[in-house]
Amino acid sequence: MAISLKAMEYFTTALRHGNIAKAAADLNIAASAVSAAIDQVETAFDLTLVTRQRSRGIQATASGLVVARKCERLLEDYRSVLVEGTDLKQSLSGTLRVGYYAPIAPAFLPKILTSFVPDAADVDLHLDECDNDSAQDGLLNGTYDVILFASDGARPTVDFDILAAAPPYCLLPASHRLAGHHSVTMEEIAKEPLVVLNRPFAATYYRSLFEAHTPGAHIAAYANSTEMVRSLVGAGHGCAILNMRPMTQVSYGGARVIERAIADPLPPLTLAVGYTKSRPRQLVQHFVNACIDHFAQPGPDRCIFE
Repeated sequence: MAISLKAMEYFTTALRHGNIAKAAADLNIAASAVSAAIDQVETAFDLTLVTRQRSRGIQATASGLVVARKCERLLEDYRSVLVEGTDLKQSLSGTLRVGYYAPIAPAFLPKILTSFVPDAADVDLHLDECDNDSAQDGLLNGTYDVILFASDGARPTVDFDILAAAPPYCLLPASHRLAGHHSVTMEEIAKEPLVVLNRPFAATYYRSLFEAHTPGAHIAAYANSTEMVRSLVGAGHGCAILNMRPMTQVSYGGARVIERAIADPLPPLTLAVGYTKSRPRQLVQHFVNACIDHFAQPGPDRCIFE
């Protein structure tokens, strides 16, 4: 059974609003037409794509999310054909869903978005912080259009472009005795209490560094956010090893922290942008290009301690 472009539009609009009545008002049509379009799409795929809840609107199933993304791509291609020959900026429209596992992404992601989204563009941004595994899950199941993640833990089915290699560095309170050194060794770090970033993938990476170079290190605290690690270090609870740094040396708690290079040769973490490389949407490709351009430029904006 063929699906009309109109049915695709009604279907994706309904899922975007999560409510048939709101979608009908947005499209200026009857709610029954939206409901019929959802039925048409479900019948065509012989799948349940939407869960209807009388008091809470509608919600897409996992299959519904995948179908919606494909419909959105077809609709965008159709609209692109209609506006062919117009200015490129006018084609940068639609929804962009970004999942990011980059603990300090707020330091650089807004600047990247500003660099490629025109002020007048009709772009709806959805930004979700997640761990490395859930970011990849989201890309593969259609929840995200593009992800920022550590490609050291990439799955074979995830396409990506490498943005930057981030070597580890030592984070210290500004008043710490090692803060006056140009660099520190893992042996020196092992003598200090450690604050460890305890997030999926990151925890495994840092544990491997400690086991290889500082097997007797004392872990004073585990924290699952970079800013909590920085605040604990600033408050004097220990030092930490991190890979990317924000644009400030002041923690949320108001204490000053200092980054110092680690003299020992240690493996970096690799930041990458993941997306479906087969016919990506215009909006996705321009976001990817903006990420590559941003990290190709030297300077502190890259948030890499070198």
